[in-house]
Amino acid sequence: MTLSKIWVLAEANDGKVTTPTLELLTKARELAGTVEAIYAGGDADAIAAVLGEYGASKVYTTGDLAGALPGVPVAAAVAALVEAGNAPDAILAATSYTGRDIVGRLSAKLDRTVLTNSTDLEVVDGKLVTTVPVFGGTTDVKTTFSEAGPHLALVRPKSFAAESAGGAAAAVETIAVPDGGKSAGAKVVNRHVEEREGPSLDEAAVVVSGGRGLGEAEKYAMVEDLAKLLSGAPGASRAIVDAGWVPYSYQVGQTGKVVKPTVYIAAGISGATQHMVGMKGSKNIIAINKDAEAPIFSVSDLGIIGDINKVLPQLIEALKAR
Repeated sequence: MTLSKIWVLAEANDGKVTTPTLELLTKARELAGTVEAIYAGGDADAIAAVLGEYGASKVYTTGDLAGALPGVPVAAAVAALVEAGNAPDAILAATSYTGRDIVGRLSAKLDRTVLTNSTDLEVVDGKLVTTVPVFGGTTDVKTTFSEAGPHLALVRPKSFAAESAGGAAAAVETIAVPDGGKSAGAKVVNRHVEEREGPSLDEAAVVVSGGRGLGEAEKYAMVEDLAKLLSGAPGASRAIVDAGWVPYSYQVGQTGKVVKPTVYIAAGISGATQHMVGMKGSKNIIAINKDAEAPIFSVSDLGIIGDINKVLPQLIEALKAR
């Protein structure tokens, strides 16, 4: 048994639909007969083909928000759409800054529970059931929505694979944005984008992460060099982020980014539960640590017991020689 209709909160950066959006559309097709998208922006026509390809039959757009933060206007617009009698069974959003802002406000407006950090969704006896990892990812808790819809769920990126359905471009319908008053007055006046080379941490097929085992901040350059040689992205444990060695955007783990690359190299990372939550879904895990009892070896496919400051330079030299 499937649900009748699901709305997916769609996001795009620089005109490109985000991967988490495509993942959610793919999963929504499995859960409901009709999948539609909600989008904040003036370029809905430009992304309608991609949204349709991944399963959305329609995209409701607020149009250009003139630089306004999306939380207030989008939540108000979606709530008005629901209250007009067009409610879906569920509304899904990625666990992103925008997704959390909009769905949190929507939860208050609709007086509906929102379940966050979900890693799986299923329909059991006609009801939506979420899976949420707790206790550092060691235990999964399944929760069934018992109240009337729309059910609100925030889903962790990389929980599902994005797969094209080959659908036609989604129909575009502009929806009204109610006056948000002073609460809608916040504007985005500037954006800071960190410079980087190569793929983003979220999208990279190879991720090389460094931890305290490097010894000092300057040694992190080895992690960046190795990542570049492998056409991958550099990552980090929370310990060295908190120490100020690298920016927060590099952090992999429960309070950072969840990655699922083809190859994940953990260099000098002991393997705290909070870190492993963010990378244990990787296809191949390579751990390098001088402590043979380090927890990271329990999830690794290949373990190298040795001093990271000796192993990494040799690995880098070998790759350069090729």
